[in-house]
Amino acid sequence: MDKYGLVGFPLGHSFSQKFFSEKFEQDKTDAQYINFEIPSIEDFAKVINNNPELKGLNVTIPYKQAVMTYLNEVSTEAKAIGAVNVVKVMRASDGTPFLKGYNSDVIGFVDSIRPLLKPHHKKALILGTGGASKAIYYGLTEKLGLDTLFVSRKSKPGIITYEEITAETLKEYEVIVNCSPVGMFPHVDECPALPYEAMNEKNLLYDLVYNPNETLFMKKGAEQGAVVKNGLEMLIAQAIASWNFWHEDEPQ
Repeated sequence: MDKYGLVGFPLGHSFSQKFFSEKFEQDKTDAQYINFEIPSIEDFAKVINNNPELKGLNVTIPYKQAVMTYLNEVSTEAKAIGAVNVVKVMRASDGTPFLKGYNSDVIGFVDSIRPLLKPHHKKALILGTGGASKAIYYGLTEKLGLDTLFVSRKSKPGIITYEEITAETLKEYEVIVNCSPVGMFPHVDECPALPYEAMNEKNLLYDLVYNPNETLFMKKGAEQGAVVKNGLEMLIAQAIASWNFWHEDEPQ
């Protein structure tokens, strides 16, 4: 039986196992999807070596960048993004693994946010600077043509802090994408520190978090008339893209 799985830590919030298990059942695919919760990226090699039936992996927080050093090849787009969330596992006749990395986050994000963008949406704030934010940056700038600015809790070159965001900032940067875990279950009473009262119907708030269905970030924006969306559609689209990456170059 073929194996697929998810590598990350922690994995209690994972969507992937449920999605692929249901897909395998519906498609009558003889495969299983396993959560590999590893406390250190150094355990990644064990996952590969101890599971010879493994055909593909998804990679989530906090290993989307660190996993790249364990791969034999990285796709051009994933290299440009600087993060990998899909690994195709191939093996030589003697069982030696060959690992190729891809990024499906950018596909899922662009496909799900594009229908919401209006001509006046020229600039975007990206909340957070982790592995997911790299794919969002690539999608917004390279695929959708928006100017972007990163926001973090700590001041760094080219990055502003939440304290620096004003009402004027939100008029200029009308699209706001939350790539941080702030507001994710069980911390549903938390949200990024923004001047929500300055938002209006021109603002678009996109939250990569999908549990809960409506985060406090989304709720506060919606109360001011902003268009809001969670990350569930992105997750489904990137999961489908993962499957395609795992099976590319195979006869249909």
